[in-house]
Amino acid sequence: MLDYIIRRFLAGILTIWAASVISFVVIQLPPGDYVTAYIANLQATGTVLSAEEAQALRIQYGLDQPIYVQYLKWMGLMMRGNFGMAMEYNRPVREVIGDRMTTTVVVSVAAIIFIWVLALPIGIYSAVNQYSIGDYIFTFIGFIGIAVPNFMLALLVLYVSFKYFNVQNIGGLFSPEYLQAPWSWAKVWDMIKHLPLPAIILGLAGMAEVVRIMRANLLDELRKPYVVTAQAKGLSRTRVILKYPVRAALNPFASTIGYLFPFVVSGSIIVSLVLSLPTVGPLLFKALIAQDLFLAGTILLLLSVLTVVGTFVSDLILMWIDPRIRHGMEGHS
Repeated sequence: MLDYIIRRFLAGILTIWAASVISFVVIQLPPGDYVTAYIANLQATGTVLSAEEAQALRIQYGLDQPIYVQYLKWMGLMMRGNFGMAMEYNRPVREVIGDRMTTTVVVSVAAIIFIWVLALPIGIYSAVNQYSIGDYIFTFIGFIGIAVPNFMLALLVLYVSFKYFNVQNIGGLFSPEYLQAPWSWAKVWDMIKHLPLPAIILGLAGMAEVVRIMRANLLDELRKPYVVTAQAKGLSRTRVILKYPVRAALNPFASTIGYLFPFVVSGSIIVSLVLSLPTVGPLLFKALIAQDLFLAGTILLLLSVLTVVGTFVSDLILMWIDPRIRHGMEGHS
């Protein structure tokens, strides 16, 4: 088992490195660079930048060098804990991201907890009570959750809150008095009180999809002969379902963790703009528009790390819930 964990860890490191290369290349695919976008913004305000000044900016940010040199310099900076300079903000990337990465992870974890806590029992209920009224209701809600974009739901919540409940400050993760305040237990508690709304909005589409996965997997298990045999031996239906089919159906369910982290973060970009959430989503959006190489590359790299971590966690959960995986690893060791 230890060999398996080490192999997965090394594979994760290799995946993160490959993702960093792909992210760095993809960001530079559009024509021009940050200086090009910067000049266009200046021209829109009536300011003209000379060719010499533009070249000086490219030299300052290292954009005059080949892409592989820029990448090697970026990797060298990361090895020293420095992610480069955010060109648009003229500050280190680490300072620009700052607490936003922490709040992003908190919001993502809250959304995933919401998905799991509701999707698991709803999926079991829908499978056990197939074609019942409750199954039709949950199926209908699931289709709505998949079909309605998260940002549309966020706009609807804001409109209803303002129109019918006269609530104006429903967005954000903190109350106004805690926005610029240093971290304290009072600020943490204030953030926890604001978490349910973004977690529900971000998790609704993911919950609907996971419910469908759990329902389909459990229906497949319920039709297998071992369930009928267990019931024939006198075991109650509830005990049979929870002890055998549910555990078997949890395998694909657990494997969804790998994509839920990046799914929630990437899906939160527009939602974060609508709800004024201090996450990395809006930063990534602005960085991609401005072609801010190091800021966008760092955020995309962090998304890749979240994907790898989520996949690694799902592998560990699969090892825990399925003895066949553990025995298979023991047989290959």
